[in-house]
Amino acid sequence: MFPIRDHNPSGRTPFVTYLLIAANILIFLSYWDLMNYPRDLMIFYDHYALIPARPSLGSYLTSMFLHGGIWHLLGNMLFLWIFGDNLEDEMGHGGFALFYLASGIAAGLVHVMLSPGSMVPTVGASGAIAGVMGGYLLLFPRARVDVLLIIIILIRVISVPAWVMLLLWFGLQLLGAAGSDPDTGGVAYWAHTGGFVVGAILALPVWIRRGGQVFWKKTQGLPPHPAARYGRSGIPRVRQNRSDIPPVRRRR
Repeated sequence: MFPIRDHNPSGRTPFVTYLLIAANILIFLSYWDLMNYPRDLMIFYDHYALIPARPSLGSYLTSMFLHGGIWHLLGNMLFLWIFGDNLEDEMGHGGFALFYLASGIAAGLVHVMLSPGSMVPTVGASGAIAGVMGGYLLLFPRARVDVLLIIIILIRVISVPAWVMLLLWFGLQLLGAAGSDPDTGGVAYWAHTGGFVVGAILALPVWIRRGGQVFWKKTQGLPPHPAARYGRSGIPRVRQNRSDIPPVRRRR
């Protein structure tokens, strides 16, 4: 299940969201060539990635703008593009920038606390973006989100309330964290769960200032501006024949 868009584009231009996406892409391109030289890449990560066994103050920030590959980058930027604009609309440009950075740093702290002694470099914006998702859940639980649902040979885009998609995502992070080994690499599940919870907590003052449950009643749990309307052609159905699916080996 992958989110591809929401139905509530922001009411004003989300400059900070765009700048964060641009910064992540440009920084990734600046060391793209190192992907062909694993030793040099690890030296680079040793300076700028977050290493739980010996974290530096600067690495909590720099690691948020590094990624381990093109799909890692694109996946994170897709989530930021979908969920960041509405939060920036409510918090303001400066407030959202501080919220994003605080969520990412807090996610890094949680990861370090729950992965003591790990020498595996941690990179990615997903801790900060998890914070954005936690804030989105609090402020806009009933916003409609289109997700790409893949079940064996059925591929379909469906529209679900944000709370369904976000709580399902959070539950999967908890399950992943329970079974993960911080010394073997992979997904930093604790950073995701920590960032999500911290993001919801940091968004509480905004929610309270807007009236709390009164805000929900007033907006019906949606961003407070007109929703985008997509025709049926915007929610395609694609079926694949079994003969079209090449054999693959999946490593877990």
